[in-house]
Amino acid sequence: MEYVFIINPVAGKCDRSEELIPQIQAAAKAAEIPAENLHIHKTEYKGHAAELARQAAEKGGPVQIYTAGGDGTFNEALCGVLGCKNAAVGLLPYGSGNDFLRSFGTREEFLDVEGQLRGGVMPIDLIKTQRGYAAAICSAGLDAQVAYGIPAFRRIPLCGGEMAYKLSLLKQLTGKRGHRLAFTIDGKHFEEDCLMVAVCNGHAYGGGFIAAPEAKLDDGILDVLVVRDIPFRTILKAVPKYQKGEHFRNGAIIPELSEAILYYPAHEVEIHLAQRTKRPLIVNVDGECGPDDTLYAHVEPLAARILLPEAVFARQKKPAVSQ
Repeated sequence: MEYVFIINPVAGKCDRSEELIPQIQAAAKAAEIPAENLHIHKTEYKGHAAELARQAAEKGGPVQIYTAGGDGTFNEALCGVLGCKNAAVGLLPYGSGNDFLRSFGTREEFLDVEGQLRGGVMPIDLIKTQRGYAAAICSAGLDAQVAYGIPAFRRIPLCGGEMAYKLSLLKQLTGKRGHRLAFTIDGKHFEEDCLMVAVCNGHAYGGGFIAAPEAKLDDGILDVLVVRDIPFRTILKAVPKYQKGEHFRNGAIIPELSEAILYYPAHEVEIHLAQRTKRPLIVNVDGECGPDDTLYAHVEPLAARILLPEAVFARQKKPAVSQ
């Protein structure tokens, strides 16, 4: 078994390599992993994590790959080894959002390197979109616009991830909102005036917004949340519940928000602008955002293999997968 750690030195607030590399080496020694089977790399450019993961998998032997960074680095490595039955990918959360792990456990559990090495493999679904694959959530509209606007606020001194997110959210809520969108969900066609749409495989995105609290990453179903273009006072009531995952209970939107938020379990979703405006539709795929006229997404059941830390894996109540 080969063990590959891919560190993104620009993830989060600072480069953690200096402290992290000795932790990895100590954990590997404690697990009695031979030094020649342990490989530690640092990414140097966008897409490098995918290249490093693919190179490790293409050697042909069993390999466990761990990314130390954010959801973007994890997504890169996961996509880099798609189709490789010999490889599985885990996550050490050193990014600013780290939303993927919220479907399973706590940040502390995923930062435990020794626990990671004692963990297990779980197959999960992926969302295939026209912009690539998502492990957790893809979306369009207000939430994607907020994420797209965050970098501008991060340039402000002392404006960290959470503050930058709140400022970007405030800007979007107080500006021109909403789009007229045309939907095709598992063959059903309709139009809605929408603030945003989230197509969910996992639970969370946007730095901790629990859009789909009951979503399962291995059930072959996407949870689609459509938020209508609602009055500002309703937004103020809905956002706190949406953030905590309290808008959804027992397989349905709670009654008080059922007119504001629509829910569809689905296998395939296509969304496009029904009316063109000067404001483009912003699309998000696991945190990677950009303008696009369309969001096409369909589920690919059990297309990826992920690594879960020991304590988290034990809670899944699933038989171990051969590594």
